[in-house]
Amino acid sequence: ASLFVSICISILKLPLSENYILDLFIGSTNGCERTSFAFLRQELPVRFANILKEIDLLPDKLLSTPSVKLVRSWYIQSLKELIEFHQKSPDDQKVLSDFIDTLIRVRNRHHDVVPTMAQGVIEYKDTFKVDPVTNQNIQYFLDRFYMSRISTRMLMNQHTLLFDDKSGSGHPRHIGSIDPCCDVVEVVNDAYESAKMLCDQYYLTSPELKLTQVNGKAPGEPINIVYVPSHLFHMLFELFKNSMRATVEFQENSSTLSPVEVTVVLGKEDLAIKISDRGGGVPVRKIERLFSYMYSTAPRPNVDDSRNTPLAGFGYGLPISRLYAKYFQGDLNLYSICGYGTDAIIYLKALSTESIEKLPVFNKSASKHYQATSEADDWCVPSKDPKNMAKQSAAS
Repeated sequence: ASLFVSICISILKLPLSENYILDLFIGSTNGCERTSFAFLRQELPVRFANILKEIDLLPDKLLSTPSVKLVRSWYIQSLKELIEFHQKSPDDQKVLSDFIDTLIRVRNRHHDVVPTMAQGVIEYKDTFKVDPVTNQNIQYFLDRFYMSRISTRMLMNQHTLLFDDKSGSGHPRHIGSIDPCCDVVEVVNDAYESAKMLCDQYYLTSPELKLTQVNGKAPGEPINIVYVPSHLFHMLFELFKNSMRATVEFQENSSTLSPVEVTVVLGKEDLAIKISDRGGGVPVRKIERLFSYMYSTAPRPNVDDSRNTPLAGFGYGLPISRLYAKYFQGDLNLYSICGYGTDAIIYLKALSTESIEKLPVFNKSASKHYQATSEADDWCVPSKDPKNMAKQSAAS
């Protein structure tokens, strides 16, 4: 097994476009399943082995935490189970059936990877002093680790949704988890309604939605793209929650709440979704912290509760949402005016041929990131947090 893992690490991962993923799963049912099996039995072990190698480059003190040990054991076990299919025949129906069962087992095993790894980071921070270099290395790793997880779940979901007779039929228009004609405005409205329900439950009020859509490719036509609706919903739901909470809290003394304004624009190359609120904004110095796994100030939940409240309390909503956007070569950016409000913009590729997976590659360059040491800054850099000048003058 260890020899095979070494071979897997030496094989470059194949980043797939949405078009390729669709083509991989379209065709005569059995032939298509065999093609998918032949591809995944090689590609999944490569992706698992590569990220497992990066886990092993983490600081020893982080690796020694119970939660990270548990996550590592899941990856080792899953890799072993996937390797077993390397030499098996795709023409054997039992092999194909067993492969589906294995994918479901692996997917279920990794269900709580995000909160468990987050718990490991908390255990590390609680026990050891964390320096800026370690923060940077962990941020680098977690972005790659969670992106790798998004990619492997995407491939496993595609295969099981299409070829597992026991899973039931999904949305008739979808090919696995991909919607070839994803109605962007419909997903925006769904995400808004879900966030509004939470906001109403907690605050007993919520801001209205003001929606503008511009189809620059086909004026007057609905805005549709090839995309994964669940990924888009995840991003929008997170942004709506943040905007609604900020608006309600910033305008708590107002008789009416400013609406959350959403602008959806489809251009020749990009789809952009801008969510604007009047929630008071955040200081510029805090923007990057919102995307940091190490700076969360949210309350710490019990990992056992994670199935009911995914990611709740770990402060991972924004960084994970940005990874979903980047997965198919998009992005998610925040632009804030302190004292006024915030614009969040999701950028996605308008063309499915350009929507290609963004995958971490383990090589010498990646390895160097984990060996970074603290160096003196060659710019004069002020403190990250503003000083209290009143206290300073009193002390002098």
